[in-house]
Amino acid sequence: ARPSATVMLLREPGSGAGVEVFVLRRAATMAFAPGMVAFPGGGVDPRDADPDVPWAGPSPRRWAALLGTEETVARELVIAAAREVFEECGVLLAGPTPESVVADVAGPAWRAERRALLDRTQSFGEMLTRLGLVLRTDLMALRGHWTTPVCEPRRYDTRFFAARMPHGQRADGDSSETERASWARPAAVLQAQEQGREILLPPTQVMLEHLQEVDDLDAWLGAPAPVRQVQPWPVEHSGGLWMRSPV
Repeated sequence: ARPSATVMLLREPGSGAGVEVFVLRRAATMAFAPGMVAFPGGGVDPRDADPDVPWAGPSPRRWAALLGTEETVARELVIAAAREVFEECGVLLAGPTPESVVADVAGPAWRAERRALLDRTQSFGEMLTRLGLVLRTDLMALRGHWTTPVCEPRRYDTRFFAARMPHGQRADGDSSETERASWARPAAVLQAQEQGREILLPPTQVMLEHLQEVDDLDAWLGAPAPVRQVQPWPVEHSGGLWMRSPV
């Protein structure tokens, strides 16, 4: 199973009724989960292991304890999460100081930075260093760990992170991997699945079920959450094939 990371970008719409999450419908041409609703994310790139990435927030050693991995693997996963959310939806969890976040990453220059990451002409660490920015790992919270069932031809060992949408930035779906992108209430996405209008993988469904219970985003992000690895397995049920998991 390939190590990967995904980020649930969250915001409070101001109505006092829970949160909204940024979701993507994956392009039908994708080899993995085509046409399904997902969060921004993807596999770890070898250059995500760069030890010179400007870093703020919990140390790689602290992240290793949270993720249950070696320090080098923790570094890769956290950097991959931040890189993927910038590549796929233009949200940058970084700032010029350990206490700030870039206020605006729209415009041609930032789109060029995203393209350079996608075509691998630069690494995430190289971009941050050149622009004088530091990765804000304190803006991310670990919320899940799912591994693709062994019966699948493409398998991922995925950590689910959550982050509040940075003030001043705007998320988009400007990616060849995305058919449609939008902010949505978790309950609305779950209802769309029940009505047959959307398709969700089991981890996405479970994460959305957790998110629909959030009523104070800052408190939820700040509270430690127990995370254990979940790997579903196929079973026959009511004449069909289902995926069973212990959650």
